[in-house]
This record gives sequence, C-alpha cells and structure tokens, in this order.
Amino acid sequence: GHWGLGKLIALYDDNKISIDGHTEISFTEDVAKRYEALGWHVVTVADGNTDYDAIRAAIAEAKSVTDKPTLIKVSTLIGYGSPNKADTHDVHGAPLGAEETAATRANLKWEYGEFEVPADVKEVFANCVTKGAAEEAQWKKDMEAYAAKYPTEWAEFQQLTSGELPANWEDALPAVTPEDKGLATRQWSQTMLNSLAPALPGLIGGSADLAPSNLTLMKMFGDFQKGQYAERNVRFGVREHGMGAICNGIALHNSGLIPYCATFFIFTDYMRAAMRVAALSQAGVIYVMTHDSIGLGEDGPTHQPVEHLASFRAMPDIMMFRPAGGMETVGAYKQAVLHRKTPSVIALSRQNMPNLPGTSADGVAKGGYVVSCGCPEGKPDVILMGTGSELELAAAAAEDLTAAGMKVRVVSMPCFELFEKQSQEYKDSVLPPTITARVSVEAATSFGWDKYLGFQGKHIGIDSFGASAPAPKLYEEFGITKDAVVAAGKAVAGK
Repeated sequence: GHWGLGKLIALYDDNKISIDGHTEISFTEDVAKRYEALGWHVVTVADGNTDYDAIRAAIAEAKSVTDKPTLIKVSTLIGYGSPNKADTHDVHGAPLGAEETAATRANLKWEYGEFEVPADVKEVFANCVTKGAAEEAQWKKDMEAYAAKYPTEWAEFQQLTSGELPANWEDALPAVTPEDKGLATRQWSQTMLNSLAPALPGLIGGSADLAPSNLTLMKMFGDFQKGQYAERNVRFGVREHGMGAICNGIALHNSGLIPYCATFFIFTDYMRAAMRVAALSQAGVIYVMTHDSIGLGEDGPTHQPVEHLASFRAMPDIMMFRPAGGMETVGAYKQAVLHRKTPSVIALSRQNMPNLPGTSADGVAKGGYVVSCGCPEGKPDVILMGTGSELELAAAAAEDLTAAGMKVRVVSMPCFELFEKQSQEYKDSVLPPTITARVSVEAATSFGWDKYLGFQGKHIGIDSFGASAPAPKLYEEFGITKDAVVAAGKAVAGK
C-alpha cells in the first residue's frame, strides 16, 4: 500500500473457519478496514460459492485501480456442498471420506466420475490456450519493437531475465591488501555494495530502519518509493519479517533482480521464518547482518548474538559467512552473488579489525583455508581456527606460540557450508586428521565447532549471554583474548 503497487491483486478466502473451529472464537477484526487503512483498494464478493460473475467483476475492478493494490474479500462456505461437514473445521485439513464424498456428489447432483472433466469445462480451457497464444504473439511483437527503439535497455532486460550474471561483474569488487586501513567489516560491506551496484543492474535492497548502522545505502541511487520505481534503495521500515518475505518474492520472481536486506544480526530472530523459507525455496537472498557479536558493546545482551552463528550453520541450504577483514568480505560478497539458488547470511562486525596477511577472497570460496603455517615442511604442533574479528586473536596467539618454540597453523573458517563442499583431500590438507591439538576462537557459542575440534580441542568463546560494557572490556571479562588462545594452544598440545 505504501508503494502503490497497483498490479498487485490478492484474493482473500473469508470462510470464517480455522483449525480450531469458527474464527469468531479468536479473530473478530474487520480485515477489509485494516487493508483500507494500509492503503489498499478493497472489493468484497458476498457469494464466492456460486456468483462467478461477481468474482469476475471484482477482478476487473481491481485491474482498473492502478495506483494501489487491491484486496478482494471473497466470502465462501468451506466444504460447500457437503451435507454434514460444510462450514466446519472437520473439512479444513482432512478429506471428506468415501461416505461423505458420495453424499456431496448426490447433494450437488454431480454426475461425473472421478477425475472426469465435463466437456464445457474443457472447451473453456481450450479457448484459453487459443487466447494465450494470441497474447504471446502480441507480446513478442511488442518486445521486438521495444528492442529496436531501446537497444541498450533491451540488452539489460535480456541479461536480467536470462538468469545469467553480467560479464566480468566480479571485476567491480575492490582489491584489498593487508596494507589497507583496518575497518569494521560492516564498512567493507558498504564498499562492496557500492562497488557492485553499477556492475549488477539487478542489485536492490535495503535495511529494516537501520541503514545508518548497517551501512547498506547505494549512494548513487535514491529511494524506491511510490512513483520512483527506478531507484534501488528500499526503505523496509521496522518490519524484519516483512523485509525477508519481500526479498523472497523478489528472488523467486525470476526477473534477475538480486535482493539484499539488512538489520542487526540479533534481529534475525524476527525474520527467521522468512529466511528458512528462502533456504527451502532456493531463493538467493543476501542477508547483510551487522553487529555480529558481543563486540557491539554497550547495547548489552538483548542485542548481542551468541547462538545465532550456530543456528544458521544448523539450517540446511543456507550459507553462513563471517568474514575477517576486507579481503574476506570481498570473498563473501562474491560467493553470495554467485550462488543465486542459495541464500547467504553475512555476519559483519561493528568494531575494526586488520586485513590480515594470508586472508583472501579465494580462500573464502573454499570455506576454510590456511592463513599461515609456521611449519611448511612439517606437522604443526597445534592448529588455531577462527572467524571474523577473532581471527586476529588466533594470528596474534600464533606469534606468541611460535616464539615459544611451537609450530603453529592458523586456519580461517569463514563459511562452514562451503568448506563441507570441498573434497576430503582438501579438507584433510587444511585440518590434517593426525593433528588433534586444535583450538577455535569465536565470540559465540561453542556449539557446532566440535566437528572440527574433536574430543581433545578447546573453544575460546562465550556459552552464556553477554553483558553491557565496551567491547574490549567484554572480551576480557569473557576470556576471549590472545592469552586465552595461547594457554589453550599449549594445553591441547601438551606443552
């Protein structure tokens, strides 16, 4: 309603029955008035059981209203024609049964057999085929005229609807080096979105009222609003679930648009159902989720995600990225764009972190990779694994352990799902099965790390809720420190 989407027509089957019984036991609101308040045009059909002309007229009226969407409220009798089950919840989610089916046939005077389609109905559908062929021919003629008049726009339309990404689109991603200034990964994310926007004409999205914090505005575009449909920044408002559902629709429309949406990582709790549907439906939505740990600081435990990384790693058919620095953020965005049939969650930090030597976009494509190894020709004494802002702790701890005479391998694990898709040979090359001395560090629950740590490994993280304090104080209080990683490394290696 806010956007004035005049092509949207929704038919609401108002049969006044729910699974528990008649809706009056729990639902008495005026749906038509609610939708009018939302800025919709509303049409009602009093008899949706037999008054086909009224339904046709309502649809025609809806099509004539072009400045707002239309809700057609159709009153029906659930189980119409059933002598004993009509207008009851018994027919809501269960078959009639043989006896009641026979009674319904008799009541409706339905003389046709099972799966027998009457001749007059076949004729109607045959006419639709003829009409459809004529409309398709006219559509093709219109497209040819459009292509001749607007060749540049037509080429872009063809690229989008083909489902193929533009040639060399990845060249738009910036080249980040260890010498570049360390930033919060949410800031690198902003750089990625603004670098990709000109190269990906289908990229569209926004934030649930947190754009200044999520840093998700594409600066060369305005806001997608009523009458401004060429713009690409979407203002979703405080509607996390609605935002997720809208992005699912955009992705599944198969128009070539690439939707992204953003909020604080903790607020995925409000949109988890929509994200699960995205995974289930192979909708390649990109979720830009900032403030990814206790590192967000003073907002406290209500805003600090602890279990969320593990929960999305547990969800099938969705990729959970937590990049460390600029190079890995490049890699996360590249993989998210490439995987058009798989949604991606990119968890991004509020606090700054360095662009560690050895991190890379190509490494992200593998899901897990060796960042540094103090034993190129031999076996490491210990493997330190980390993600996001804590990979820095693993790298610093490795320096201390190396100085103490130990051989240390540092492994970045930005995406468990991509790592699991690699060959066993590759996975064993990163995490040799014979090296059981392993430590993981991540400012989140230990849940899920056990498959890489084994029985002898240790996790440095947080298995409780957070607290309100500056980020450095929180890391110190919860023991997520370089010294804790060093101590764990020595312990698991028996040093």
